[in-house]
Amino acid sequence: MTDLEAVTRTETLLVALDFDGTLSPLVDEPMTARMAPAARAAVTALVAAPATVVAFVSGRSLGDLRIIAEHTDDSPILLAGSHGAEYLLPGSGSAPALDPADTALRDRMRAEAEELARDVPGAWIEPKTFGFGVHLRTVSDGASAERLRSSTDALVADRAPHWRRRQGHGIVEYAFTDVGKDAAVAHLRQVVGATAVIFAGDDVTDEDALRSLGPEDLGIRVGSGETAASVRVGDIEELAALLSTVARERVAAHQ
Repeated sequence: MTDLEAVTRTETLLVALDFDGTLSPLVDEPMTARMAPAARAAVTALVAAPATVVAFVSGRSLGDLRIIAEHTDDSPILLAGSHGAEYLLPGSGSAPALDPADTALRDRMRAEAEELARDVPGAWIEPKTFGFGVHLRTVSDGASAERLRSSTDALVADRAPHWRRRQGHGIVEYAFTDVGKDAAVAHLRQVVGATAVIFAGDDVTDEDALRSLGPEDLGIRVGSGETAASVRVGDIEELAALLSTVARERVAAHQ
């Protein structure tokens, strides 16, 4: 029996999915991101499958994740934003209380980062609940992008050396919370009582979750790059095909 066959036969399955680059193509304007049609169809099939729970686990702030996921109040899909520091579960939401000192420092540093980015065409700063992100995807001059990355690194190292730094596709994130997607998957597993988890992601920030999976779980890496995942797919469409297979097998197993 393959890993995929085994996980599709588990009693209660949690399918936890990164969003950007996994369900949605990477875009230059982050708030325009939406699920690719094939991914949307696969997610819809999984939601309808018996004893199967779907969650989106993203580095996006929870509010932004709700918008790009087109998540409604009656949606059965669970959300984990800010790498697992914020949650939206059916009937409830969860976010830690923010220390005013942390938010004051966040706002000052975000403003300084915006000043650093002002002279770098294509760069911009994304406000996040627990910090900020420096977007470099649309910076055409590699030297300017590297200078901005280095100067922002120096700013954070000087003012907030305890903050966590994450490097993603065309973005560097800084945050005063150290929570990772491994903690998000563990929390969601407990909430739903999952007997196995499928987690899929496309970026370095997803590797925390992929490394945390157990032998009963299945990790999927979308695209290239070093990974702890046991399965690799080439792109969103290939992932959608695999997830659709999982949905069909879940339905068949419960008939």
